[in-house]
Amino acid sequence: MNGKSESPEALQFLGTPAVIRSAAMRQLMERIPRIAQSGAAVLVTGESGVGKEIVSKAIHQYSLRCSMPWVDVNCGALPEHLVESELFGYEKGAFSGADVAKKGLFELADEGTLFLDEVGELDARMQVKLLRVLDGAPYYKLGGTKKTSVKVRIITATNQDLEEAIGLGRFRADLFHRLCEVKVHVPPLRERPEDILPLAEFFLAQHGCSLRFSPEAGAALLSHSWSGNVRELRNVVIRAAIFASDGCIQVRDLPEGFVTDSLRIAAAEGALEGSTLEEVERRMILQALDRTGGQQGKAAESLGISRRTLSRKLKIYSAKEHSSAALAAC
Repeated sequence: MNGKSESPEALQFLGTPAVIRSAAMRQLMERIPRIAQSGAAVLVTGESGVGKEIVSKAIHQYSLRCSMPWVDVNCGALPEHLVESELFGYEKGAFSGADVAKKGLFELADEGTLFLDEVGELDARMQVKLLRVLDGAPYYKLGGTKKTSVKVRIITATNQDLEEAIGLGRFRADLFHRLCEVKVHVPPLRERPEDILPLAEFFLAQHGCSLRFSPEAGAALLSHSWSGNVRELRNVVIRAAIFASDGCIQVRDLPEGFVTDSLRIAAAEGALEGSTLEEVERRMILQALDRTGGQQGKAAESLGISRRTLSRKLKIYSAKEHSSAALAAC
C-alpha cells in the first residue's frame, strides 16, 4: 500500500474490466467456461452491485455464441407498459407514435445471448409470455399478424430471492425452473475481502490519479460492510480521491460516517491476523507517531481520531507498561 498506486491487471469481458483476486471469485470464474459452453439457461444471483452483469458477460464471451449478438436490458428500469414492446418489438401503427416498425430485443439477440437483469421485476402477464417464448413458441410483435421465431440463449440476474417470491405468488415456479437450469451465485464483497484493495486501486487508476491509500484508510476499506458492494466501493474511492491531498488518501477523506472509530476498523478480519484489537490499535498509533515525528496532532489527524482520544490511548498503554514492569520485578 506504500508508494504510487498501480492499476491491478484486469480481465476484460465484452470490454468491461473485472478485477478478481479472491479465492471465491477465482473459483466461480473457473466454472464459467463449462457453464458457458453448455448452452443452458443461467440465473445469476447476488446482492445489488456485486458484479452479476460482468459474470453474465463472461458466460457469453466463453460460449459458442461469442461471435453473435449480446443484448442486455434491465427489466426493473423499463416502464411496465413498455416491457412487451421492448422485448418483442412492434409493427408500424401498432399504437400511437409507432411510426415505423421496431425489432424487439429477442429478435436483435437472435443466435446470440439476451441478458435480462432484475428479471424478478417482470409482472405476471409478461412472465407468462416470456415462458412461452423460452419454450420455443413463436410470438407476435405488437400489432403484428406474422409470428416471429428466434433462437436465443437466456441469461437472467436478480438480487431477489425468487423462490421466496414464488411462495408469495409474485413469481411463477415454472418460469423459475426454466430460467434456472444453472444457478450462479456471486458472493457479496464483504465475503471476499481480498478483492477490496485491488478494486479500490483499480478505481483510483481509472479516475486518472496517482494517489495511494494510507495503511489506516486501507484498513478502513477492509472492514467496511459494503452493503452496496463493488458499486459502493467505486463511489467511495472516487469521492475520497476528490478530497485527498498530499498524494495520499487518509481515513478523514472517506465519507462522513463511513467509520465510527478508525482504530476498530483496523481489526478487520485478515488485516492483521493473530492480533487482538488492542494490539492493532497500539501498533497503528505508534506507527502514526513514528511517521509524524511524534507530533500527536498530526498523528491523530492521519488516524481520523481526535487528539484527546490519542492522548487517552497513550496514557492507557503507558500505565499498562508500568504495571507489566512492576509484575516482572516481583
